[in-house]
Amino acid sequence: MPILDLYNHSEKRRNLAHFASIATLAAVDGDINPQEMKLLNNFAFKLNISEADFKEVMKKENEYPIDPPFDSEKRLERIFDLFKIIFADHEIDDEEMVLLKKYAIGLGYSEEKADTIIEKSIAIFMGKIDFEDYLYLIKK
Repeated sequence: MPILDLYNHSEKRRNLAHFASIATLAAVDGDINPQEMKLLNNFAFKLNISEADFKEVMKKENEYPIDPPFDSEKRLERIFDLFKIIFADHEIDDEEMVLLKKYAIGLGYSEEKADTIIEKSIAIFMGKIDFEDYLYLIKK
């Protein structure tokens, strides 16, 4: 088996695990609403998730392990993706917070760092950032 096949398989496995985490977060507060389903379909396309894998992940009894990327920017991108699905309904509830923190720790962040990233991300997604942060984000 060529090394490229091993890499592609590994990348597919990571993408599937990430998608499964996103789907779990979408379903944690009950039924998946139409906005969340639209985002899940977008993530499935972005992560190259097959229709069969999509259906398998959406079964309630499935649990997939977190498979963190090595690159810190990729880990932050995965957290960002999760925030997009969480805020599809414009709010974050306690169950989503618990899963989000577990996911951040599973990605390799300490509890303190996970709390910091989550707190800052919530402020950004809820539009509660101060002008200095806004200015930094706009200029960057």
